[in-house]
Amino acid sequence: MSKIPTYNAVGLSPTVWGAEERSDIERNLEHIHEALSAATWLSGLELPVKLAVLPEGALQGFTDEVRDMDHATYREEIAIDIPGPETETLGEYAKEFEVYLVASAKEKAPEYDEKFYNTAFVISPDGDIVHTHRKLTPLLPVERSVSPHDVWDDWQDENGDDLDSLFPVVDTDIGRIGISLAIEGAYPEYVRGLAMNGAEIICRIACPEPLVANDSWKIQNRARALDNTCYVVAPNLGTYYVSPDAETPVDTFGGGSMVVDHRGQVLAEHAYGAGSSYCAAPIDVEGLREHRTESPLTNWIKDLRTELIQPIYDREIYPKNLWLDRQPVDHDTYAEEVTERQIEKMVEDDIFVPPYHERED
Repeated sequence: MSKIPTYNAVGLSPTVWGAEERSDIERNLEHIHEALSAATWLSGLELPVKLAVLPEGALQGFTDEVRDMDHATYREEIAIDIPGPETETLGEYAKEFEVYLVASAKEKAPEYDEKFYNTAFVISPDGDIVHTHRKLTPLLPVERSVSPHDVWDDWQDENGDDLDSLFPVVDTDIGRIGISLAIEGAYPEYVRGLAMNGAEIICRIACPEPLVANDSWKIQNRARALDNTCYVVAPNLGTYYVSPDAETPVDTFGGGSMVVDHRGQVLAEHAYGAGSSYCAAPIDVEGLREHRTESPLTNWIKDLRTELIQPIYDREIYPKNLWLDRQPVDHDTYAEEVTERQIEKMVEDDIFVPPYHERED
């Protein structure tokens, strides 16, 4: 195994136009090319750029969530196939700029006629898809992408339930890469799963307000990097137009693209700039590997006492198979049938204590 030279990773913050039909994705792809061209050229003046990461929503925006669209309708009109024409275009970009390119899209679930996943993927500098990951937990109040957990019985039968099935990592010539899709990074267990499967570079792709302004985004990115002794490349979206013909954009995401090293230190950070931007920083995989194998303390996961942890998760919290035999529902129905019930369950199980005005004497 040859030594991996230090290289720059770029986290792109593109402007996005929310797609109303599949053909609208082309505009976003063209803009991504422009932004990638600038970011890789300028960042390449310091070190060769070997990794470029796009935030969630960069291809399609979030039309399904903003419009509370019927799930099957979105699948038919806007979701894409992976592989497909859109990933072929991104593959051409990866070849042109000689980078591993990380991206995501709402993908037609190949196993189902009327469901879609939120799928992240890695494209190699040869233009080939070398890795895919289905989002495990959507942004639950509004996002109705189907998680493997939502179709758990089928998923286990088809894919199993081991680390490779749920927390896949791809071993490349620039290091081992795992993907944390947006709100997944708010759950420590998901990034820990990637780290326990060997990930050295976690690409955490985007998160909306208010999580940037209240520092949740930065705290989570730094904590996930520190806890798992890994790099976190975390791009966020730039300016967002709700529709292709919208005249006034919305700062829905708040910027904050960053790269964090394995000590939890922010190497680069870019605030929202009312447009498209990027951040870039060096990735020293060999330094990370030396730290992991030499430190007696801060390579934390070597000291996990797994028997002590198991009782934490010996109960069902969020219901599995929620969408196995039906379609994901609209926002109001979800709030009533799932969110409210989940909070009630936490109170019933004496995990949450209700506020004073709801407690009985």
